[in-house]
Amino acid sequence: MNLFDLQGQVAIVTGSSRGIGRAIAERLAEHGARVVISSRKAAACAEVVDAIVAQHGAGRAIAVPANISSKDDLVNLVAETRRQFGRIDVLVCNAASNPYYGPQAGIADAQFRKILDNNIVSNHWLIAEVAPHMTAQRSGSIILVSSIGGLRGSPVIGAYCISKAADMQLARNLAVEYGPHNVRVNCIAPGLIQTDFARALWEDPAMLQQRMTTTPLRRMGQPDEIAGAAVFLASQAGSYVTGQSLVVDGGVTI
Repeated sequence: MNLFDLQGQVAIVTGSSRGIGRAIAERLAEHGARVVISSRKAAACAEVVDAIVAQHGAGRAIAVPANISSKDDLVNLVAETRRQFGRIDVLVCNAASNPYYGPQAGIADAQFRKILDNNIVSNHWLIAEVAPHMTAQRSGSIILVSSIGGLRGSPVIGAYCISKAADMQLARNLAVEYGPHNVRVNCIAPGLIQTDFARALWEDPAMLQQRMTTTPLRRMGQPDEIAGAAVFLASQAGSYVTGQSLVVDGGVTI
């Protein structure tokens, strides 16, 4: 048995039209899963579906656009996945927001609420929709894409770090709740990854230089390096791992 085989499984990946989410969806598909591509823009989702279908064949990916700030959209995402694919085995909560870069004292209330709603509450909503199906089939893997920001402080993305620490605790709590049903819940905590989402960090020369000198591998990570962790947690290879935050950061936090 191939420990990383995902044949017959169905995976939803939010924020999967680009960056880390797209890399995760593509690697899950490579290992045999049927994947649901979801982000706000239908055209961007369709592009990823076309790429996966071209490589792996018809029926291996569908697009279900959803805005994570809309509970109705997330309910529809789960319902449409079950309608078209019949089951859900893997949920990757990757989509997130960070509309503010600067000291915590300067963040507007609306910006703070958006970060907390999109990075924590939306994950709660989506997991609450998926979990009953996973517990009924007595199998499932839920993966939250958190951040090493949840383990440390920051002078410029403090609210984001707060939300990512909450995601780690959400995973721990739900791992306790769903473990008796053979449903696992984990986080991946990436370091600095070269994506559009993190552009404000890696396009700041002073910030990038400081980060590189304190990163043992002396480079930024790439989206595909997070995808490997997701495949591990989704597959039989990670079947005894739950409630954990798997750090993938080039050694920064050591």
